[in-house]
Amino acid sequence: MNALETLEYGVAAKIRFVLTDIDDTVTTEGRLTAEAYLALERLTRAGLTVIPITGRPAGWCDHIARMWPVFAVVGENGAFYFRYDRQNHRMHTHYWAATAHRQANRKKLKALAADILQAVPGCALASDQDYRQADLAIDFCEDVAPLPEAAVGRIVGMFEAAGAQAKVSSIHVNGWFGDYDKLSMTRTLFAREFGMALQDHLDEILFIGDSPNDEPMFGFFRHSVGVANIQSQLHRLTRRPAWLTPSRGGAGFVELANHLLAART
Repeated sequence: MNALETLEYGVAAKIRFVLTDIDDTVTTEGRLTAEAYLALERLTRAGLTVIPITGRPAGWCDHIARMWPVFAVVGENGAFYFRYDRQNHRMHTHYWAATAHRQANRKKLKALAADILQAVPGCALASDQDYRQADLAIDFCEDVAPLPEAAVGRIVGMFEAAGAQAKVSSIHVNGWFGDYDKLSMTRTLFAREFGMALQDHLDEILFIGDSPNDEPMFGFFRHSVGVANIQSQLHRLTRRPAWLTPSRGGAGFVELANHLLAART
């Protein structure tokens, strides 16, 4: 990983789309700072298209799509995307799976949740679980005392043994039934909303994140950035971002925004 300052202005000036994780990338220790939110606004006002790509639930994503200065949001690690049409006051949604399929998967995840909570002492359902439509989020350090690496691995193993996908974020282990991830739904969003194939526009797209559930994005996008706190997750990553911000969390996101905006002037 190279220092952010080595991202040449000539390269940065071509970026049109900023894709960003939220937790511990735009937020800092669980909070959205004024500086980070302003960075989102500044990028949008400058003509860049900002799209959060997050593991957070549908309930949060409805709010983000409506209220934040973003074009759309991919949620629950790729289960869907939401785009709010401000002119016509209409929310456009696209899900990977049909309603009946999601309902059947939720029943299986509910049973799996009971098994995980019993088998791994100290973990808990994520506090936002009630607002999720497609995945199960197990908290290992957001609102519970941080669990050891072995416990996190046990949670992942139980998801996988049940035939589910499992991804570790900076705070949760997210599991779901379905062959999708952040990257696959990002592909769908660009095809449906912009008529674009991602692989044909890699010079125009940048992704910033901080954890293993961002790995599909780090592996695909040549312009990928990690905020400084990703260094605590490197033991879980085989594909890493190309650049690294000096600061952690939202402060690192602000540094990236400043760099992109400086390149455009």
